[in-house]
Amino acid sequence: MAAQTLHLLSTPARSPSLPTISSAKPAIFPLPSLRCSRHRPLSLRASAATSYLPDLGLVPSHGGPASIDVDAITEAELRENGFRSTRRVKLVCTIGPATCSADQIEALAVGGMNVARVNMCYGTREWHRQVIRKIRRLNEEKGFAVAVMVDTEGSEIHMGDLDGAASVKAEDGEIWTFSVRAFDAPLPERTITVNYDGFAEDVSVGDELLVDGGMVRFEVIEKIGPDVKCRCNDPGLLLPRASLTFRRNGRLVQERNAMLPTISSKDWLDIDSAISEGVDFIAVSFVKSADVINHLKSYIAARCHDNEIAVIAKIESFDSLKNLEEIISASDGTMIARGDMGSQIPLEEVPSAQQKIVKLCRQLNKPVIVASQLLESMIEYPTPTRAEVADVSEAVKQRADALMLSGESAMGQYPDKALTVLRSVSLRIERWWREEKQREGIDLPDISSSFCDKVSENISNNLGVDALFLFTRNGEMASLISRCRPDCPVFAFTPSASVRRRLNLQWGLIPFRLSFSYDMENNLSRTFSLLKARGMIQPGDLIIALSDTLQTIQVMNVP
Repeated sequence: MAAQTLHLLSTPARSPSLPTISSAKPAIFPLPSLRCSRHRPLSLRASAATSYLPDLGLVPSHGGPASIDVDAITEAELRENGFRSTRRVKLVCTIGPATCSADQIEALAVGGMNVARVNMCYGTREWHRQVIRKIRRLNEEKGFAVAVMVDTEGSEIHMGDLDGAASVKAEDGEIWTFSVRAFDAPLPERTITVNYDGFAEDVSVGDELLVDGGMVRFEVIEKIGPDVKCRCNDPGLLLPRASLTFRRNGRLVQERNAMLPTISSKDWLDIDSAISEGVDFIAVSFVKSADVINHLKSYIAARCHDNEIAVIAKIESFDSLKNLEEIISASDGTMIARGDMGSQIPLEEVPSAQQKIVKLCRQLNKPVIVASQLLESMIEYPTPTRAEVADVSEAVKQRADALMLSGESAMGQYPDKALTVLRSVSLRIERWWREEKQREGIDLPDISSSFCDKVSENISNNLGVDALFLFTRNGEMASLISRCRPDCPVFAFTPSASVRRRLNLQWGLIPFRLSFSYDMENNLSRTFSLLKARGMIQPGDLIIALSDTLQTIQVMNVP
């Protein structure tokens, strides 16, 4: 890569891992360690000249006091434990009956929730709307940046509600009826409604029926008109609107939903509601190809002028695995829904599929969420199994952007404890990674051409700095830096509240809301003053400061 001119605004203190720059004359600033994976070394030409600052719509500097939006939890962690203690992997919590009050949502935010997921499979549209507004009020009043993700139901075959019950236990050997009838009165005992009218026609006697990806299993023993009689072979909890799949002779029956649309008519109404509420992410269930992602993004762009809602593709079906790269490329992020995936592919293939998806998302610079059954036992019990802890650890070691709680936080008996386990295990594995000086062997191909993006892609773990400070408008440069998984935390400063929330899904980013000026020195001076006043940084801390709007980079100690 050819050397390019870079305007440095100040001279850094001497560091054993970084060269001293003289501003008296232009000089080559070689940074052989600024590389991501196996990228070529990057050389930067330093100059004392004043940089050209185009009119980018930044907030002009008035030299007066400034404010910075940061939540109390992040502030306390940085003040008490320092940069290296910050958690890099992000945590997503599903909000449900167990966690839908304002106090319960705040408890999750205090416990480390970065993104709140609202599952449209459960509850009414008005209930979801109230939950979203509670999260927004929490952000406004307490300085949090909890993002909101609406997860569409999709057109999968699933059970109906259980007459208002949060769950029902199916015992071994019990006979249950799965019916497509519409019942006016309360459901008969051991009867479950199914949303797919062709269900009784498609199944055959002897088929194996899997509920919620195999959490409960039945065998079809008899068909009587619209009713299908099944015997429970693997007991467990039946949850309202759980997904249904079935196997014949050990193989998944895929033809059952080939004609069903990915986004149903109900989904479109839910999406309209999500757009009107200004959510941050919309997750699409059972994506079969990139076409549905592109269609939804066009729909959002036509109805949302700032187009600030990101689309997350859920990888959970046989079809999505066949078209994996095109789906990930079209989306703004990916969720690995392992529960339903495990009912569509052999169980032994799920771990390798997860690892492949995480790696591909990193290469394509898309945030990736590992979801489903991470701490499933904590729906009923206050401590997880050791196998579940190992599962969480593996996802952290794979460097996924985020981990997600589903039933554990939505309707479990111990949502706060489940989040605490997720957070503590993540922190411990990340500390182990740094202590053991683990290095990744993943190749990250070049995906951009602009100068600032090239700088981002060449940031790696051996810079010897305490933190990266990034001033960004749209978050793209922050995303590129996150992709490289730098060893130090990344403080992402943005004037946009929505960008701040979306960055809260990405690995290693600590997003702040802060107005910019055209003067980078003034930006840094104000930022240092604000953070020092809160005890979040200390004099002498070594910082790399970058700006994707002002095209600048500097290395300096906090004064």
